[in-house]
Amino acid sequence: MANNGVESNPLLQDFEFPPYDAVKAKHVHPGIHALLKKLYSDLEELERTVEPSWPKLVEPLEKIVDRLEVVWGMINHIRAVKDTVDLRAATGKVLSEMVKFQLRLGQSKPIYNAFKALQELPDWKMLSDAQKRIVEKQVKEADLKGIALEDGKREEFNKIEQELGKLSKQFDENVFDATKKFEKLITDKKDIEGLPATALGLAAQTAVLKGHENATPEDGPWVITLDAPSFTSIMQHARNRALREEIYRAHVTRASSGDTNNTLIIDQILKLRMEKAKILGYNNYSEVSMAMKMATVDKAEELLEKLRSASWDAAVQDMEDLKRFAKSQGAKEYDDLRHWDINFWSERLRESKYDISEEELHPYFSLPNVMEGLFNLARTLFEIEIEAADGLAPVWNNDVRFYRVKESSGNPVAYFYFDPYSRPSEKGGGAWMDEVVGRSRVLSRDGASARLPITNIVCNQTPPVGNKPSLMTFREVETVFHEFGHALQHMLTKQDEGLVAGLRGIEKDARELASQFMENWCYHRETLMGIAKHYETGESLPGAVYRKLLAAKTFRAGSLVLRQVTFASVDLQLHTNYVPGGSESLFDVYQRVWEKTQVIRPLPEDRFLCSFGHIFSGGHAAGYYSYKWSEVLAADAFSAFEDAGLDDSKAVKETGQRFRDTILALGGGKAPLQVFTEFRGREPSLSAFLRHRGLSPVAA
Repeated sequence: MANNGVESNPLLQDFEFPPYDAVKAKHVHPGIHALLKKLYSDLEELERTVEPSWPKLVEPLEKIVDRLEVVWGMINHIRAVKDTVDLRAATGKVLSEMVKFQLRLGQSKPIYNAFKALQELPDWKMLSDAQKRIVEKQVKEADLKGIALEDGKREEFNKIEQELGKLSKQFDENVFDATKKFEKLITDKKDIEGLPATALGLAAQTAVLKGHENATPEDGPWVITLDAPSFTSIMQHARNRALREEIYRAHVTRASSGDTNNTLIIDQILKLRMEKAKILGYNNYSEVSMAMKMATVDKAEELLEKLRSASWDAAVQDMEDLKRFAKSQGAKEYDDLRHWDINFWSERLRESKYDISEEELHPYFSLPNVMEGLFNLARTLFEIEIEAADGLAPVWNNDVRFYRVKESSGNPVAYFYFDPYSRPSEKGGGAWMDEVVGRSRVLSRDGASARLPITNIVCNQTPPVGNKPSLMTFREVETVFHEFGHALQHMLTKQDEGLVAGLRGIEKDARELASQFMENWCYHRETLMGIAKHYETGESLPGAVYRKLLAAKTFRAGSLVLRQVTFASVDLQLHTNYVPGGSESLFDVYQRVWEKTQVIRPLPEDRFLCSFGHIFSGGHAAGYYSYKWSEVLAADAFSAFEDAGLDDSKAVKETGQRFRDTILALGGGKAPLQVFTEFRGREPSLSAFLRHRGLSPVAA
């Protein structure tokens, strides 16, 4: 790959840690071109020499798959955290070539036949569980990539895959552009009454970045955006109802008009997914999605209905409580609360009911304290040490931290990057964890020990303002714990077979287990008191405030569960029954599902689907239910610690070690139900999930 003037291309270097600081748009086209040339050659060599044995089939295949994923992962990561017009254009230019190679690899008859032959050999019984899972998954994935199709049908299938790749990319870019495009300049202080100091600081800081160099938190001007920290603060705190309505409407109609309109793109995506399903012999795309998951369409719908049923009465009561409270506060709109009123009055009610406000909590959750507490928890539960290793690996922004994870013996087991702050001009919204490289025996760097896993953790919380550290909302604390849970499953895997190490090979509806499990520890007294220290005085969070926080955990739980049930249900409906161009539009489906799963009437103009990236560009198509499916598993897993005794440090350590040895260690090497049962001693139950949220039990 060192020919044709690409020897200096950072994408093609042999690296332990990716040269993130050096990757530019100009490297993408020549880098991917050279990489694919080499991989096509490697693939042809594999097809020529393949035999149904591990060294002659799986090991060379893993090398091809890994190289492709690592390099493409680098490019996508930089796009997500440091987006530019040139980088977009460059990735767009190579996307079809990438998809073409992935299809060529996935539809390789010699490789497929070798895997099928391996299953028939006497040696099959000698393979480990993990190795058998790899073979079975490779066969299933090849079937889903159209391996068995006749030539004409395969060509049609491949065209669909190419087009879907382009459409998802366009969808994403439209959401990003529509979000970035909106900004509201406010000059009159009366218009932003109610906003806490941190929100005013962020709005003034944004104004400075937009050219209002004299902006201050006290006197403005202030700029409001649709980025999560800004949007959320307006919805929760702005007394100006007209402002809330304007910002809410802008948010739920993102990417639904003008040159960033995603409506036709969504219809085309759904149409092509349905065509793909039919070509593969399935009734709809939901069935294709479920083919590689724990659940079936029926099981997913059954869970969602149980959750809807268990949450409905509580959600109705939530709304009555809000109306009553708004009336007591003299709000004229109390009997007709609209979507832009819910979060505002919920926050006021929460402050009144529990005498606790986000602004009161902020000073206790500084980012350095939260991370230190999180690392202490990981040490207690899993016997690992986490130490700063800044400078060891190149980073893409000066705010990015780099860490080494070690066993208690001192041996390194993994590394991770942490990019905590919102950068609306170049960075995508939300929070995520991505693998950089996975654990692998075959890709060992020294020929003796397995290659160590590396991961990225990316969040979008409020950056430090002035001399203050980044002060976090409690939800942002939960988010960091959540993403760290994903990272732990990637980093603490004991699987040496790279194709099922860490998160690889785990069914998608089980992938949120470790992340949602970690969120539970945010309410554990010892853990919370360890992170909640006032950034100026060092004082711990008062015990009375902790008790209120615990009591507030189930606040509006019914409404919050129903919100997720709505998203999951509309996802399944669109991928199971919806007919693009039929009598019902996408938005009709959304409104119909909403009316069944929400206690407040839908807003007719709501175009949330136009920014629903999870299912149209983020890999959760006909799979959004997975969040709730995994959450049930996570609640049940945490209840093992409750059963052992959360105050019994010895029992907590023993249960933590068992969690590490099963859920975190086994990766995709065993079926997730089997892994869960090994940890819990039984199959999962819904009862812990409902109990943790104060919701009524429902009949199994």
